[in-house]
Amino acid sequence: MNEDIRQRLKISPDRLDALNGILLDPDMRVIDDFLRVVAKYGTPEEINAKAHAARQLPALLKRVEAVQPAYLADLQWLAEQRDNNAFISVAEYRRKVLGETADTTQFADDFAVTLEISAAQYFPWLKVMAEQAIENGELVPGRFIRVRKMKEQEADGDLPAFAAAMQIIGASYVETLDTKGTDGSNVHLGGPETITGYFGGVGQPNDYALKWLDEFLYYYTTYGVRQVLNINPGTVLLGYLLHRLGVNIEFKISVFMGNDNPYAGLWTLIGAKLFARDDGTSPLIGFNWSNSVNNETMEITAQFRKELGFEDVVRFEHHITETWKSIVRQPYNRRDELVEISGHVANISAKHEGGDPEVELTREHPSDILDYFRDKSEVMEACDWEKLQINFLDKFEATNRTAWALTENRLSFIAAQNLHR
Repeated sequence: MNEDIRQRLKISPDRLDALNGILLDPDMRVIDDFLRVVAKYGTPEEINAKAHAARQLPALLKRVEAVQPAYLADLQWLAEQRDNNAFISVAEYRRKVLGETADTTQFADDFAVTLEISAAQYFPWLKVMAEQAIENGELVPGRFIRVRKMKEQEADGDLPAFAAAMQIIGASYVETLDTKGTDGSNVHLGGPETITGYFGGVGQPNDYALKWLDEFLYYYTTYGVRQVLNINPGTVLLGYLLHRLGVNIEFKISVFMGNDNPYAGLWTLIGAKLFARDDGTSPLIGFNWSNSVNNETMEITAQFRKELGFEDVVRFEHHITETWKSIVRQPYNRRDELVEISGHVANISAKHEGGDPEVELTREHPSDILDYFRDKSEVMEACDWEKLQINFLDKFEATNRTAWALTENRLSFIAAQNLHR
């Protein structure tokens, strides 16, 4: 390796002066417009205080009571099952898989894989899942991704109910904002039916990046929603800038960003490092790889992720299963690859977006990513509610198959931490 050639890559510190010149120029419109949206909600300290108050469980329950009081009983039931230790413990689950040898087995806890399910569209499905978990000794995931329309779920009470449920069970969750280009704003997209064959980006054109920022701050301050999906380089930068100001938001990068090689990963993490706070933290907490990546891509990226100080900050979110229709070539199942990598690459989540292929084949209505974009009223009118719930439970089963495979290989997982102690 010619080290003289390598030295040519060194960046002079004075390049930061040019960047700071843009960021600090009082006449720079691209920054002025950003700060103007933030100012609508107050100072960073005021914004965080509003979000903190909105996120408190009593405040969320009060919102549920005002919009959908029937959900309070389900939330109370969930809390009671948690308090009564109705769910299988981690130790019990390991014994279920390995027998008595589990008690003397050293598990790779430093490389624990977060069990993740997507998309958890409707709050009522949580109770159905929890009941099944209790009955069968299964694991409730430690992370949930949601892609339901924000205004719709705000109107019917799902938004605060789901947020409250996540606090009760001890899981993280991500919402997907409505400013994502499927409303006609992007001329490349005719609507959700073309989302998986996008050309020129998923779509947050022109002023939509600022609309995304405005929408994020609304749900952050009103419901305490902290983590959202991020699908566009512009809104990724806005997330970095917002966090840099002191607003304690977080985001995960979507599979639709198309990060499919280590150099795409390096570019994203360079930005995260550049705008990280002085304590090293970044709002980028989830990095969803393209479905086309292999283990080597993640291994290479893990090396510089660690060097940049982000190993514990930025989670690699990797699809293990995908919806049967409208997104990838089937059959698609990356569980064996996960088992291979999760013993030496830290901070990975195993995302389950579909059932196992052999299960999907048996369904009258296999999982379809386009179902994420349907109005709830249309789902009900089409009598598809039960079919979509079955799809969700298939994803839940796939998640548990992954937990079983990890445990068989003396690997560790993260389930809902308040339920599975």
